[in-house]
Amino acid sequence: MQKKAFTLIELLLVIVIIGVVYTLAISNFERLKEKEDSLTLGGLKEYLKDMNHTKSAKILCLDDCSSCDVYIDNNITDIKLEDFLDEDVKTYRYEFAYGYVEMEEDIFFNVEGVEEDVCFSYEIEKNGVGDQVLVEFKEKFYDFSRYFENTVVYSSLEEAKVIKEDLQSEVK
Repeated sequence: MQKKAFTLIELLLVIVIIGVVYTLAISNFERLKEKEDSLTLGGLKEYLKDMNHTKSAKILCLDDCSSCDVYIDNNITDIKLEDFLDEDVKTYRYEFAYGYVEMEEDIFFNVEGVEEDVCFSYEIEKNGVGDQVLVEFKEKFYDFSRYFENTVVYSSLEEAKVIKEDLQSEVK
């Protein structure tokens, strides 16, 4: 009578397969963490666009901007961006009659209904269209207003204004 059992080779093969799967999973988690750690304001639009969402992806920084949350389809995720920005960040919108105008801070109500000040927010839709803003941070100006293009970085508000006006004159 023969006993049914696993051979040593079969057991070793299973251990090797588990090891390979584990290694692949850990390397993917590490790459995801590195991507969050290397995230800059210049890559924010692409970072949010690459997230798996059906409607929109949004970053929301409250109070002093020391910590930012990521929302996917209006649901908060476990992704928390620490020290991504600080309270010196300024956001502008372009108005044809006045040029760039600094936006006022929004108000956000958390899940407990408590009012909090929004230091910074940026949202991008599934089709790639995001908030049409210019963001000033650490003496650089990040232009998020271009549809379907990467974020453009300028050295001054005046430079951004001149390029925006040139684009308008081309359209007319």
